[in-house]
Amino acid sequence: MNHADYVHISGGDPSLYNEDLAPVPHERRNWGSFEIFNVWNNDIQSLFGYTLAASLFLSYGLNGWLTFAAIVVAGLLVMWLVNLSGRPSVRYGIPYAVMARSAMGVKGARFPALVRGIVAIFWYGVQTYFASTAVALAIHALFGIEHGAGGFLGLTGIDWIAYIIVAGFQIGLFLMGIEWVGKFLNWAGPFVYVVMIALALMIWWKAGNGIFSEIGVIFQGDETEGQVISGFVAVVGTMVAYFAAVVINFGDFSRFVKTEEQMRAGNFWGLPVSMAFFSFIALFITAGAVVLFGERLTDPTAIVERVDSLALTLIAAVTFFAATVGINLVANFIPAAYDIANMSPSTISARTGGIITAAIAFVIGALWVSLISTIGIAGFVDTLGAILAPLYGILIADYYVVQKRHLVIDQLFTEDPAGRYYYDGGWNMRAIAAVGLAALFSIGTVWLPALQALSGFGWLIGAVLGGVLYIVLCGRR
Repeated sequence: MNHADYVHISGGDPSLYNEDLAPVPHERRNWGSFEIFNVWNNDIQSLFGYTLAASLFLSYGLNGWLTFAAIVVAGLLVMWLVNLSGRPSVRYGIPYAVMARSAMGVKGARFPALVRGIVAIFWYGVQTYFASTAVALAIHALFGIEHGAGGFLGLTGIDWIAYIIVAGFQIGLFLMGIEWVGKFLNWAGPFVYVVMIALALMIWWKAGNGIFSEIGVIFQGDETEGQVISGFVAVVGTMVAYFAAVVINFGDFSRFVKTEEQMRAGNFWGLPVSMAFFSFIALFITAGAVVLFGERLTDPTAIVERVDSLALTLIAAVTFFAATVGINLVANFIPAAYDIANMSPSTISARTGGIITAAIAFVIGALWVSLISTIGIAGFVDTLGAILAPLYGILIADYYVVQKRHLVIDQLFTEDPAGRYYYDGGWNMRAIAAVGLAALFSIGTVWLPALQALSGFGWLIGAVLGGVLYIVLCGRR
């Protein structure tokens, strides 16, 4: 790719353009494969990511080798998906919210951006709360403060202090700019790996060689052919679903990379390779916990508490904090900031979008313990995720099939009725129809008992349906 492929425009319609949404020029791109690698490292290494990896070896009745194979297959599949969604943003330097205008229309693109933003804001608040538990753990251990009963909204005074610290840290880092976000990810990713390896070695030292016997038990299996197929599909589907939110807006990060080769290299090392390595560490520590404590613990905080070491507790608290903040910035904060800015670019910058995100998410996270976690919010979020699935398929089908890998960038920033992406009053109703029809199926995998057996692959099927329907409808223009 030569520099002529990079596009830069200096203006556009105020309702569609600001500097944050404009194409990133080549000279301002300072991310490489290492930064992309660490985007995925921070996504994988959160508290939830560890628990998920450890649980996969115990939940589906597969032996360890088949589980590892399924995790690698899932990593390769996600890598392929993000290479597809990231390539146009590398070429043109545009974020997901602008890329969506090609398929949905310059006004219609606000719909997918809004849906993605709602999901991101919700999870940003929840992940902020979980990151605060790591800070609270450190405060309790460092000052010898006993855990008390919940106070206002179920949070004690220490909990509130920790929560405010995390919320302030995240928004401060974001406001410092994408360069500082990249630096944090580059520090947090390797640091978490170092600490996780150290924890694994400590567990091995305490548990002795009995740890390998437990690993051998996990790797043995007498599955039937049906169990192998269903378990393998379930593991792959679960891992793909875990990354689904970042898959659709990966262009928000790839736009800062100079070349597609750097993006692909970062995706390779950060997805199938890193996923397999981190999953092995999770398995190793889980097996050691069985030897030491007599039970399979998949929550790393529970393991740290059982070890009962101040030094380990403080190191683990910093690790869990860094990992959870990392995924929060990658999967939630930055996408939501761009998506909100896309709603009204003339009045909302990405920085302002970040402040709005943080304010709404602060309330959501504060309500998590006392209210939200008790009302079955997962169905609501899963439904929004099911709507996102066809959107991904439509964006990919539009760029690679309908647009034939060529976008007229200045037309993405104009409301001229004669513009290429203005369609019907700024909306591409064919894309809206494709989203609606495909989403009926993907939402059905969440709510309809007859389709719930496909829930693991509901996202992928919804994406394929959305793309195929879009191509068919566009072929009838």
